[in-house]
Amino acid sequence: MHLSGKLSLRLNPSETFLQLLRSPAPVLSLAPMQDVTTLEFMRVIARYGGPDVYWTEFFRVHAVSHLEKWILKSITENPTGKPIVAQLIGNDIPALVRAAKELQNYPVAAIDLNLGCPAPIVYRKCAGGGLLREPQRIDAILGALRDAVTIPFTVKTRLGFESPDEFDALLKVFAKYPIDLLTVHARTVKQMYRPGVRYDLIAQAARELRCPVFANGNVHSAAQAQKLISETNARGSMIGRGAIRNPWLFDQIRAQFRGEKIRLPVGRDVLAYIRELWENEITPGVKESAQVMRMKKFMNFIGDGVGEKFLHEIRRVATTADFFRVCENHLAHDEPMTLEPVAISEAALDLPAAF
Repeated sequence: MHLSGKLSLRLNPSETFLQLLRSPAPVLSLAPMQDVTTLEFMRVIARYGGPDVYWTEFFRVHAVSHLEKWILKSITENPTGKPIVAQLIGNDIPALVRAAKELQNYPVAAIDLNLGCPAPIVYRKCAGGGLLREPQRIDAILGALRDAVTIPFTVKTRLGFESPDEFDALLKVFAKYPIDLLTVHARTVKQMYRPGVRYDLIAQAARELRCPVFANGNVHSAAQAQKLISETNARGSMIGRGAIRNPWLFDQIRAQFRGEKIRLPVGRDVLAYIRELWENEITPGVKESAQVMRMKKFMNFIGDGVGEKFLHEIRRVATTADFFRVCENHLAHDEPMTLEPVAISEAALDLPAAF
């Protein structure tokens, strides 16, 4: 069982978040995904059951940065009734401290430091996953932020930059500070989203650290999520691309843990979800071609659960009419769909976003 919406509304976000971490049920969270986990996407996901906790896209922090208004909007207008964690990315300690203090004036459940973004444009600036090459610098950042943050402070990391062998040294740094949660994406930065997820190292983190650990990386079905959480002793799971593909996944995982039958959507349900995404992602005044291109970003993930032929066709549409023609051709049916990945191409794996 997860905390009810009524309890979430009665308590402040930090108290709700801490109660979730202390509760016996596994905690499910939506991963921070740049240019995806917007207010609009959160609103859609919440209508399908949604996670217990949401993460924002990362706030880009540097010497002259300001908190991005569109990300703040997902906090101040949070439509989910669930706690939301604000994520920071950067390496300038005074700027990170300034941003963390400012964010604590808003209704956030926690402040999170991004040590996992694998985008070259980010890691080349020694931010996100790029910081994993400099454990001493991470040490200094964690110390400064832990002192500055009076609400829960969390970290999202990868196993290392080049190799999982780097993880032992990183764990020693994380263990020095009373962080409230560590989320481990069980790949390296250089690995991006390719196969070879090291769930055994999530289990190591859960054994060695005093704080709870969330398992992250290629969570794609209710049965697999249950197995992953049970075998790693993780406190919960953070789901990114799998939630884009299958917004029913959070409720399916809850049903799996309760021993209930998993409800599978039919093709028309998936089609309705795509229409809802379209309606929420429309930006007034944006050209039709740009709107179609934005939706293709989502379709790369949804398509992995539909099939290669669908992906091939949807990636080539240029108009709204063609977009929905392809969707209807493949999804206007009443057959149940697992939405598990049927084929993952290299093109779909090399993604520039912080998933």
